[in-house]
Amino acid sequence: MTDQSFQPITTVPHQIESLSFAIIREELGEHPFTPEQFPIVQRVIHASADIELGRSLQFHPQAIQAGITAIRLGKPVVADVQMVQVGINKQRLAKYGGEVRVYISDPDVVAEAKRLGTTRAIVSMRKAVREAEGGIFVIGNAPTALLELIELVRQGKAKPGLIVGVPVGFVSAAESKAELAKLDIPFITNLGRKGGTPTAVAIINALSLLAEQKQGDQK
Repeated sequence: MTDQSFQPITTVPHQIESLSFAIIREELGEHPFTPEQFPIVQRVIHASADIELGRSLQFHPQAIQAGITAIRLGKPVVADVQMVQVGINKQRLAKYGGEVRVYISDPDVVAEAKRLGTTRAIVSMRKAVREAEGGIFVIGNAPTALLELIELVRQGKAKPGLIVGVPVGFVSAAESKAELAKLDIPFITNLGRKGGTPTAVAIINALSLLAEQKQGDQK
């Protein structure tokens, strides 16, 4: 039986978001994030309702600008799994000629992973770096994909414009993100085991919003 006396504070979408952001700012308090980084942090907390996850985010100094530039140049966004692909706002990317690609279920990836006795996530990254140079690679679920991408970067075989590495889990998730933070290329990551699809999607969608806003500022 529902409580008929309950009335939500508001049902107006933009008011709900504004109130949520105000609560986030209050509960987060003092923080080390720059004005460019904070919208990303805010969106991650909004998507996860996890203040500590937001606090754990780490940014390469050029990460935000690199992401905005890649989006506005129409570079592809490579997601590790379909769940991440589904959540990303494709209309905003399409304005600049961009799209979201996922390789993990491609027949050639499946066959090659079986032949090698390794994960599809690993093989998908090997294929992706050949076809999406300069793109944004966003990994929210597969630590093995992130570890492989890091190794390909170190070998000079991958040149992503930005890596968003926020895989969730108990095996290799925290370790893979710690390795990402050692790279001297643009990245966004977080400390620890937390992360996942909502975090990955929130970061990309926040970047595409920033890309629109920056374009508007220049008009």
